[in-house]
Amino acid sequence: MQPYDEMHASSTRVRDHYSQYDRWLARQPREMMRIRRDEAEMIFRRVGITFAVYGTKDEDGAGTERLIPFDLIPRIIPSHEWREMERGLRQRVTALNRFIHDVYHDQEIIKAGLVPAEQVFKNAQFRPEMMGVDVPGNIYSHIAGIDIVRAANPDGSGSYYVLEDNLRVPSGVSYMLENRKMMMRLFPDLFGEHRVAPVAHYPDLLLETLRAVAPAGVNEPTVVVLTPGMYNSAYFEHAFLAQQMGVELVEGQDLFVRDNYLYMRTTQGPKRVDVIYRRVDDDFLDPLVFRPDSTLGCAGLLSVYRAGNVALCNAIGTGVADDKSIYPYVPKMIEFYLGEKPILHNVPTHLCREPEDLKYVLAHLPELVVKEVHGAGGYGMLVGPAATKDEIAAFREQLLLNPSNYIAQPTLSLSTCPTFVESGIAPRHIDLRPFVLSGKTVQMVPGGLTRVALKEGSLVVNSSQGGGTKDTWVLEA
Repeated sequence: MQPYDEMHASSTRVRDHYSQYDRWLARQPREMMRIRRDEAEMIFRRVGITFAVYGTKDEDGAGTERLIPFDLIPRIIPSHEWREMERGLRQRVTALNRFIHDVYHDQEIIKAGLVPAEQVFKNAQFRPEMMGVDVPGNIYSHIAGIDIVRAANPDGSGSYYVLEDNLRVPSGVSYMLENRKMMMRLFPDLFGEHRVAPVAHYPDLLLETLRAVAPAGVNEPTVVVLTPGMYNSAYFEHAFLAQQMGVELVEGQDLFVRDNYLYMRTTQGPKRVDVIYRRVDDDFLDPLVFRPDSTLGCAGLLSVYRAGNVALCNAIGTGVADDKSIYPYVPKMIEFYLGEKPILHNVPTHLCREPEDLKYVLAHLPELVVKEVHGAGGYGMLVGPAATKDEIAAFREQLLLNPSNYIAQPTLSLSTCPTFVESGIAPRHIDLRPFVLSGKTVQMVPGGLTRVALKEGSLVVNSSQGGGTKDTWVLEA
């Protein structure tokens, strides 16, 4: 089956929501598009919009930094599709937050037999230190990035599926914002011809969400962004969001605990901190509780947090719900907590820890995508149809050594979108990461980050694996 083409309904017909853009694109000389692409790269490089690539070195032995390639051709979503997706995202993130609260409190879903206890309590992201701890509004994942793909149906239509839930420290929103700024700079005429829903207010919504979970009685909360530091792959984003929200960017060494409150060092003396938007993993947040060798967090932070004197966004222990081995149970969570049928569906998933599932996976490795349950960034996975016999044989050995560490899914042929590459305009596979903010309400800006696999035929969109990004347009009705 051919992948779903976001722009073309057939070789001779463009989808209605792309028709105006298609006419514009047909008038653009290819040389002009190349000039615009080079201009975008120059600006991104000047602004410093790079990410670090772990495990790679330049000629001097230093870690390498790369631009994430930016594609000039937007991914366009009609308003009715976005409205339905938005409903599904609200539903899913609400259920996931209910699940995390349940895990650390009454564990009703485990008692009901819908989620196996060992999947929770033996999960590497389960934090027993959070048992019985009440967090503001019972919200654990204040900022969620939900990865969505579209696959073709036999009748030629396309269906959206959730591929992954990112509930700990989802990244990429700065690229969504910078991509829009770049498109408006390069092609201002396009925004006069299309009613594209804005995304520039995301930092305002984020700050509103963070302020909403401040400790009780704090009317003017001090919010900070906690970063591991400039060598982190997403440091540009940490600095960017702090600047956009008008709050301080801090590292662990800037913070200290006194009398069970958290303070940051400033040139005017200590200042109490009420809310942390943290981009540091749980293990590194408090050396007194988690990793004693961590220099990225602040000693005593968990004590302040448990006392309700500081809010952490996202909450400690949130990762228990974004593990790939928990993902298959999300549809049951939606029914259990909300009494509703899922609006957005999962990709069918085989749990390799189950003997029957493992047997099936081993027999069909060349057809499947197999992923580590804690993996990220496109690493630690096998894409069966693109793998050699030797790669499949080697992966089989890993799988047999530790089956519970893997899940498997059918190889979805991700939808394609026209992309400006060296040979001209050609289809490339894409996904979408909308960003969902949960505070007093659940809200999001229309669209998200569209990632694109720039290698012909590749299904891996991750920037660390050579993927790029596009601007995502949601058309207003």
